[in-house]
Amino acid sequence: MHPAINALRASVLIFTCLLAIPAHPAGSDQLVFLHYWTGGLKGGIHEMVRAFNQTNPEYSVTANGFDHEAFKVSIGPMLAGGTPPDMFSYWAGAKVHALVKQNYLAPIDDVWSKAGLDNVFPDPVTRSCTYFGHKYALPLTQHFVAFFYNKQIFDKHDLTPPANWEQFIEACDKLKQAGVTPIALGSRERWPAQFWFDYLLLRTAGPKYRQALMEGRVSYTDPEVKRVFKIWKSLLHAGYFNVSPNLLNWTDATKLVHSGKAAMTLMGTWCIGLFDGQLDWKQGEDYDFFQFPAKDENVPMTALGPIDVAVVSRQGNPDKVNAILAYFSAPGPQMEMSRGSGALSPSRAIPPSFYTNLQQRILNVIRETPHWAFNYDLATPPQVADLGLNALKEFVHNPEEYNKILIDLSNKADAYFKYPR
Repeated sequence: MHPAINALRASVLIFTCLLAIPAHPAGSDQLVFLHYWTGGLKGGIHEMVRAFNQTNPEYSVTANGFDHEAFKVSIGPMLAGGTPPDMFSYWAGAKVHALVKQNYLAPIDDVWSKAGLDNVFPDPVTRSCTYFGHKYALPLTQHFVAFFYNKQIFDKHDLTPPANWEQFIEACDKLKQAGVTPIALGSRERWPAQFWFDYLLLRTAGPKYRQALMEGRVSYTDPEVKRVFKIWKSLLHAGYFNVSPNLLNWTDATKLVHSGKAAMTLMGTWCIGLFDGQLDWKQGEDYDFFQFPAKDENVPMTALGPIDVAVVSRQGNPDKVNAILAYFSAPGPQMEMSRGSGALSPSRAIPPSFYTNLQQRILNVIRETPHWAFNYDLATPPQVADLGLNALKEFVHNPEEYNKILIDLSNKADAYFKYPR
């Protein structure tokens, strides 16, 4: 799409979002919670807010949901323009870090302390909500990225979830020979492609190297990074992916698995909400999951995914959101959000028995995996993440050019890390 059209589209989205936020007088107890849980991601948040309003009649919280991609485009200008919602959903990691650095968010240390949240959330989750020594985010969901597969296709072709890379390639070959597309990918919005880069790098170079890359201490032209793209290119050349991934979004790709046109997709647990809530699939019968296979037995395993959080606008009503933040941290609302979204709750107050069998197995994988990492666009500064996501989409379209793509990305990323903005 032409840059001018992109800019016009972004302006329209921002204007539409600003109109959709109801105004409220200063000092009022009306609060606006802006979020991105809509479309294929919907589920949980409106039930939480409705329950809060019913049990706290002195408040009136309005939950406004915007399209996932429109939200990304709009929230920055809202904050910069001084027209933010009182609170909004966001992604823990580098994205929240950037907003804290720009002084857009209010710390929530008081509510964290009074609610005893250090005893509610595990240490890794607590650290993901802590920036410059203060708490700035309340965790709502923890997602895990894995392969979700059509169980009937796997059963028909006598396949079991692969435990290592050799078994994974064998399964892809068998499916392709049978006329089934092994892997669905919808990278139109760029971010679904990052999971392939993330896991291939984590499975070959390991979490320490990957963290160094995210922080600009090593280069995108290193052999470790080039090896990832060589492996990924071989999968594309083998015909394991659907044609034209850049024309599809993540729900399109997930629906290819649901329809039987593809066998599996590498996606976050938010697809559980889509499968269960909108496509009427049954866990363990129609679909299941497996962890991204090990590639090198000498490299420690890492689990990957985002943690969705609620953050408070410094220019909103930060003094009036403590009640809703405390409410959202309680087991009941956390379970409501999990039930609607397909995510796990970050809270350790939730008993494993609350979850479905599939979710319990996901929880066990997370707990048994030595390392946890945020996905690419939450692990590196947003400016670099934007460059990297562009590069990944370009690579999916033209894998032969990966060397050129990586040189260009390396030059731009190096310039940012040398002179951060």
